[in-house]
This record gives sequence, C-alpha cells and structure tokens, in this order.
Amino acid sequence: MNRAGRALAALVLVLLWSAGARADPSALWRIVHDRCVPNQMRHDDPTPCALVDLSRGVARGYVVLKDRRDATQCLVLPTARLTGIESPALPAPNAPDYMQDAWTARRFVRARAPATLARDDLSLAVNSVYGRTQNQLHIHVDCLRRDVRDALARQRDDIGDEWRRFPEPLVGHTYIARRLIAADLAGVNPFRMLADSGPDERAHMGDYTLVIAGVAFGGRLGFILLADRADLPNGDFGSGEELQDHDCAVAH
Repeated sequence: MNRAGRALAALVLVLLWSAGARADPSALWRIVHDRCVPNQMRHDDPTPCALVDLSRGVARGYVVLKDRRDATQCLVLPTARLTGIESPALPAPNAPDYMQDAWTARRFVRARAPATLARDDLSLAVNSVYGRTQNQLHIHVDCLRRDVRDALARQRDDIGDEWRRFPEPLVGHTYIARRLIAADLAGVNPFRMLADSGPDERAHMGDYTLVIAGVAFGGRLGFILLADRADLPNGDFGSGEELQDHDCAVAH
C-alpha cells in the first residue's frame, strides 16, 4: 500500500474508533456510581453488579459487573472515577490493587463456565484508549483464547523477568512479554511494571493495552504479562481483549 493508501486507511480507522467512542462512554461509570454503589450502601444489595467491595473505602473500592452479552466475562471497575489505563493514579505507589481484585474475581468466571478452568485458562485485560468505548477503567476477566494459551505454553520457559518481544504474533499483533513469579497479584502493580519499562511506555500509557495470563513455571505459580502499543495505520487498536475468548471454548 502506498503512502496515500496508508493515510486513507488510518483516517478510516480513526473515524471508526471515534464513532465507537461516542457510544455513551460514561455508561459503565453511571452503572457503578449511580446504581451499584448506592444500592450496596443503602440496601446491602449490589444489584445490578454481582459484587460491591467497599472494604478499602468508597474512594478505593471496586465492583464486579457481569457482562450481559457474554457467557463468562466479568468486568472489574473501580468505584473512583478513573478513565482508563492512562490514568496517572494507576502506577502510583499507593494505588489500590485493582489487578488483584480482578484476579480474585475470576471465581465469577469459573462459576459460569461449563467445566473446570485451570489457572492457565484465565486472563485479565485492559484495552488502550483506542481499543475501548468506555471512559471508566474496566478490567476484562475471562478465558484465554485456546491458541493464545497454547502459544504462551510453547514460549513459557523462554520468557524472562524483563519486557521482551514475544516471539510469536498473538491474534496477528506483536506483543511484549515478561514473567512474574507470584501466586497472586497482591502487592504487585502491573500498571507500574509497564510504566517503568521505558520512557515511551510511561509517556504514552494510553496507547498501550495490558494483558495478564495465569501460568505455572515448573512448580512455581506465576503470570505472563503482555503489552501491545496501538498502531492505527496497521489496524491495531491496542485491544488486549482480543486475546480472550468470551465464549470460553477452553471450558468445552
């Protein structure tokens, strides 16, 4: 494709993204702020959420919301107003453990799956500014695509403690990856781990998507962290959710 063709393709992609972003980008925030939290505080009922956890206080709490369209997917959202991965509060030293909250919420996915899900079947994903339609941070909690799970298993032993390019494309896109040896994500801040990986990442966090997959390294429990930067001219919106399977085929 020549330069004019690439420019036209990029313009079309931006227009498509802009149209999606206009589709009520505050809808999730209103569900959390206007319905789930008040219902929990007034009536001890999280409806329409599945869970409202205010144990850290309203400003640092979170909710679990079942996605109505998909079989197993749940969303974890802060009760504070945080637009998304670009929010400077996320990599801060005192940030709440939202990723641990999301990992804990995998029990809602398991409860809806038709068969037992292993650790390496499960994942968390946060999309980039360009890969989302909602301006309230929401962590997608769901099953991994089977082909992604298998690619991670093939490369697992070669993934180190520093961010490096993942050697295989995942759903047609190039990711960087690193491992984390830990049973859970308590006291770990994957947003800060990505922001600290380089000046470009810290300066352009909104361009990045972040995915966390459960795994075991030999006898040690851990995670594989994956990140991708949006590249609109080449059709990459930075949507790590693409690595998930909302039909949860791994459970069938």
